[in-house]
Amino acid sequence: MSDRRRLIARVAMIALVAVLLWLPQYAEAFWLQTGLFAMSAAIGAVGLQLLVGVTGQLSLAHAFFVAVGAYGYCFLAGGGPGGGVEVPSGAQLPPVLAMIGAVLIAGALGGLFSPIAGRLSGIYLGLASIGLVFIGQHVLFNAKGVTGGFNGRDAEPFNLFGFSFSNSHPDLTVFGVPYGGLERLWYLGLALVALSIWYARNLTRSRPGRALQTVRDSEIAAAVMGVNVPVYRAAAFVVSSMYAGLAGVFLALAFGRVVPESFGFLLSIDFLVMIVIGGLGSIRGAVAGALVVTALPQLFDHYSGSLPFVTAPGGDGLQPADAARFLYGAAVVAVLIFAPQGLAGLSRGLVGRRAVPDQSVRTDTKESTA
Repeated sequence: MSDRRRLIARVAMIALVAVLLWLPQYAEAFWLQTGLFAMSAAIGAVGLQLLVGVTGQLSLAHAFFVAVGAYGYCFLAGGGPGGGVEVPSGAQLPPVLAMIGAVLIAGALGGLFSPIAGRLSGIYLGLASIGLVFIGQHVLFNAKGVTGGFNGRDAEPFNLFGFSFSNSHPDLTVFGVPYGGLERLWYLGLALVALSIWYARNLTRSRPGRALQTVRDSEIAAAVMGVNVPVYRAAAFVVSSMYAGLAGVFLALAFGRVVPESFGFLLSIDFLVMIVIGGLGSIRGAVAGALVVTALPQLFDHYSGSLPFVTAPGGDGLQPADAARFLYGAAVVAVLIFAPQGLAGLSRGLVGRRAVPDQSVRTDTKESTA
C-alpha cells in the first residue's frame, strides 16, 4: 500500500510539473499574473510554516519581513546618486546581488528580533511581533528618500547572466509564442518555489528539524534531550524571516512596483490563513493554502460581473476582495472543525483510500477458492 501511494504521488507530481512548465504557452496574462502572486505567497507561506507549523511559534510579523524583502530589493537594485522623493535613492547593485542582499537584510532584522522570539511563545510572541508591522508601516510612509513614501517605488527588472526577465532584450519566442516579462518570471518563480520547498523539506527531515518539532510538541522534553530551546526558536524565526524576504523580492518583481498599503497587518493574517487551510506542519499544504488564499480575490475580481451578490470593484455591493475574505474565512472554520489537518490531510486521506485494495473482493475470492 505504501508503494502504491508513493507511485500515485510521484505520477501526480510529474503531471503537475509538466502542466506548470507548459502553462505559459496557453495562459492569458491574467492567469500568469495570478500565478506569480501565488508563487510569492507560497514562498512566504512555507517560511511561516517552518515557524508556526513546525516549531509552534506564533508570529504576526510576516508582512513586515515581506516588506523588507520587497523594498530591500528595490533599494539595492535601483536608484542612484541624487535620489530623492521623486526618484528614491538606491545602491544600483546587480539584481542577483540585490535579491541576495534583500533576503539577508530580512534575516538580519529577524535576528535582531530573535532574542524576543527565543524567550516568548504562543500568543505572547504573536502580540510582540505585531509591533514590527506597525513600525514597518511608519517607516515605509515616512522614509520617502528610500521607500518613495505613499507612492511607493518601482522594482528594477531581474536579469541573470545578461538575460532579462522583462519585455526587453533579448526577444524570446517559444513554439511561436512570444515570451515577455510574465512568461519569463513564471519560470523564475517556479525555480524559487521549488528551491524553497526543497530546503524546507530537507530541514524538517534533518536533525535540527526534528529538534524544532520536539520544541513544538514539548519544550520540557526538548530541554531534557539537550535541545537549546531559545536558540532553536530564534533560529526558526531567522529562517522564516529570510523566506519572507525572498517572497517580498519576488512580489516586487511580479508587481513591478511596491506601495506601503500592500504590507499591512491583513497580509500577516492572510499568511496565517494559508498555513491553516493548507494544514499546519505540512510544507506542501502551505503551498496549496497560498494558492487558495491568493487566487480567490483575483478570481472574484476578474469574474465579479458574473457572480451573484458580488459587484465590480468600486461598486455599492459586496466587493470582490471582501467576498474572498468571507469565503476563505468560512473555509478556515470548516477546516478547524471537519479537517484539522487541512488540505494536506485531505489529500493524504484520499490517496490512502484509493490505494487500499477492496477487501470485499479479496474475501469473496478466497471463499470461492475454498
